[in-house]
Amino acid sequence: MLTVLRQSWPLLLGIMLLMVGNGMQGTLLGIRGDIEGIGTYEMSIVMSAYFAGFLFGSQWTPVMIRRVGHVRVFAALGSLISAVLILYAAVPNWMAWAAMRVVIGLSFSGVYITAESWLNASSTNETRGQALSAYMIVQMIGIITGQALMNTADPAGYMLFVIPSVLVSLAFTPILLSVSPAPTFAAVRRLPFRKLFKASPLGVVGMFLMGGTFSALFGMAAVWGSRAGLSVPQISIFVAAVYFGGLVAQYPIGWLSDRMDRRLLILGVAAVGAVAMLLAFATAPGFWVLAGLGAVIGGVANPLYALLIAHANDFLDNDDMAAASGGLLFVNGVGAMTGPVTTGWLMETVGNGGFFLYLGLLMCALAGYAAWRMTRRPAMDPAETGAFAVISPSASALAVGEALEAAQDEAATPAE
Repeated sequence: MLTVLRQSWPLLLGIMLLMVGNGMQGTLLGIRGDIEGIGTYEMSIVMSAYFAGFLFGSQWTPVMIRRVGHVRVFAALGSLISAVLILYAAVPNWMAWAAMRVVIGLSFSGVYITAESWLNASSTNETRGQALSAYMIVQMIGIITGQALMNTADPAGYMLFVIPSVLVSLAFTPILLSVSPAPTFAAVRRLPFRKLFKASPLGVVGMFLMGGTFSALFGMAAVWGSRAGLSVPQISIFVAAVYFGGLVAQYPIGWLSDRMDRRLLILGVAAVGAVAMLLAFATAPGFWVLAGLGAVIGGVANPLYALLIAHANDFLDNDDMAAASGGLLFVNGVGAMTGPVTTGWLMETVGNGGFFLYLGLLMCALAGYAAWRMTRRPAMDPAETGAFAVISPSASALAVGEALEAAQDEAATPAE
């Protein structure tokens, strides 16, 4: 790991600063929307717009990279992000915010793809797994740090929009001044949907459901907190707890996934998430209990994302893994666009608890579908399954494919 940090610290530092900015802007908009008197459903459209832009960016960025190169795409998208973060405060209108969120989502998608290509190119076969793990960790640390910075100024003012804009601008300095050459970019083909669904129905359906889960957590947690009357420190603690839970739970669940039927583990983990969210909906727990439940859903959602990808790849040839990852991430992106809007509608219909109800229903649906799939196909021997890889929900198809390949290599090493 020290070798990875020494070789890739400019990129990892830049990514962490980017995630501080991204984590701040999502929480800040949820709080500022309440201050500006923007309705819950309108804010859900604003939050969904990010994921629409993110999905479009995942398709558009590879084309632009091949046309003008990594450095130009990276610098251009960074400038767009920095500018939009300032413009939010200048134009407090939900339709303008929705348009800007599309731009932000597209830009962050492109930045992630470019950064992951750089990270992959700067890593060796021996260090690639550690590099991708470090990448996921600094992303989580960045988002959690962003929540702490939410308490440094008044969200009704201008400063909290300036801070992420400055941090995003600074994030590109260590990366663009690094001596690492720009990598050669290879487009990732996509497996036909029919073939992908036939190989792993649970993987496809689960990734759609997880798209809705992540977008609701990332987009609507602060909106819920503001409507529920939480203070800014409380909202920032709740959001940080979600990501802290995701960071901590990846590794023990990943260890279990290599030693048992992954469908049973998916069922069990999703059931834990369903119980936690339905408990939050049906009762009126105190704040610290809510923060604990936030850590539970975060600790459930992040490993489930990686579990579903690993499960799908158990039924694919090695040559199809990268292509399948592209298809799964596309399905996840489509699901993500529906999450905030559906959550907003539920919050308008049943009250603020609709936030937890939506998450609980998605977890119930995933657990139920996993249980049904266990009756349709016999379990694989754990010794014959692929290795679990720690994967960030924002990772590109390239990074997912590389993470899976690195995990397979590491798992095979003791036997050689």
